[in-house]
Amino acid sequence: MTYIYNLRDVGSADLAMAGGKGVGLGGLVQAGVPVPPGFVLNTAAYSAFVDANHLGAGIQELAALSPQATPQDYEDASERIRALFAGGTMPTGMADELGAAYRSLGNGDEAVAVRSSATAEDLASASFAGQQETYLNIRGAEALAVAVRDCWASLWTARAMAYRVREGIGPEAVRLAVVVQQMVEAEAAGVMFTANPSNGRRDQIVIGAAWGLGESVVSGTVTTDDVVVDAGTERVLSRRTADKETMTVYAGGGQGTTEQPVPAARRNQPVLDDGAAAALARYGTRIADHFGVPQDIEWARDGGEFFILQSRPITALPEPAADIPDTWPVPYPKGLYFRASIVEQLPDPLSPLFADLIDGSVTRSLKALMNEAVGSDVVRDGDVGLPTVNGYAYYYYRTSGMWRVMGKAPAAMLALARGEAHMGVDGWREFSSPLPAGDQRMVGKVDRGALGWGTA
Repeated sequence: MTYIYNLRDVGSADLAMAGGKGVGLGGLVQAGVPVPPGFVLNTAAYSAFVDANHLGAGIQELAALSPQATPQDYEDASERIRALFAGGTMPTGMADELGAAYRSLGNGDEAVAVRSSATAEDLASASFAGQQETYLNIRGAEALAVAVRDCWASLWTARAMAYRVREGIGPEAVRLAVVVQQMVEAEAAGVMFTANPSNGRRDQIVIGAAWGLGESVVSGTVTTDDVVVDAGTERVLSRRTADKETMTVYAGGGQGTTEQPVPAARRNQPVLDDGAAAALARYGTRIADHFGVPQDIEWARDGGEFFILQSRPITALPEPAADIPDTWPVPYPKGLYFRASIVEQLPDPLSPLFADLIDGSVTRSLKALMNEAVGSDVVRDGDVGLPTVNGYAYYYYRTSGMWRVMGKAPAAMLALARGEAHMGVDGWREFSSPLPAGDQRMVGKVDRGALGWGTA
């Protein structure tokens, strides 16, 4: 029986055979982006191993936990299932086929990445990211066989079983394929989202980048540089360069990985310049177009060349939202804006309709009041107003109008002292106070009947 499929032969209909990760990688190859060469050990191999070692009944019994199961119950069940796999033996024909596929990738001692690829994985409704294991820098056929067995066992980690329970996926419904690929000894690696996860913008690509291999980025153990790229123009919109203290590298002795400090000269150096970020974003756009939905992508860079390691749909992407404004341009130049008097009674942003209505009425009132005080035609159209800035109301006095008013200030102060133009104490006593109180000298000038008030 054939258990091995080249990644280029895996299509979108092969989920049950290749698992979510295998299908995603096959799609990447078909999209024409650079993917490290590799193959899939299909789910039939998992089933054959389980059957050959008579593990099925034991796995189902241990995995059938009650809805009241505690985290420790999951841990205990997982440990016992892993022990079942550790005691199993890979059938001879399967081991031979796996060894031959491995040798096709190099000289028989090629460093490979061994990645779990579950049938309930990398779906649009649930990503299952990080639920199963990945093993990096695996060398030799014997070490590869052990890594494959450990990947199969990782289908039953406590976190994977608990996640499937939350998603309503029963233990009998899942199987695991294994993806084996040439390792990319990355100088830099990270993740890329072809839509902005923070605001839902589909026209923005967000890249996280760090030095070394990408496992530290995926696991969240390292702070990444963050770059936002406009998907249409490939122009960098923003970037934040982190202090990158550690990085993941090949471990000494030829197997696995380890963490080491980032050299001091590179800690605060950007991982990707604008040109590299644009080139990577171009791959992101191609991948999203191929799959038809926004993608969460893992990438690596070696010798200045990018490689795409994985792609899955982004789950729980918010609806697109407008950017939060970081500049508040004023509507009119060369003037003074301030909040006082009635504006202080408007603490919230104004609706566009209310802002338009109040601007006109306040502007006419201010102009009339000031012209009474300093003389007609001193305050001209456009000299005063009540515009909004970022939705909030402000008084506005144009600079040239303020200079004209100041030129009339001495005369206005004299009028104030004399109570002229309805100003000063006399102006209040004789005009302003009687008006709202209903002084007949003022009210009598209004046609009450025309206003529908009656005559009484």
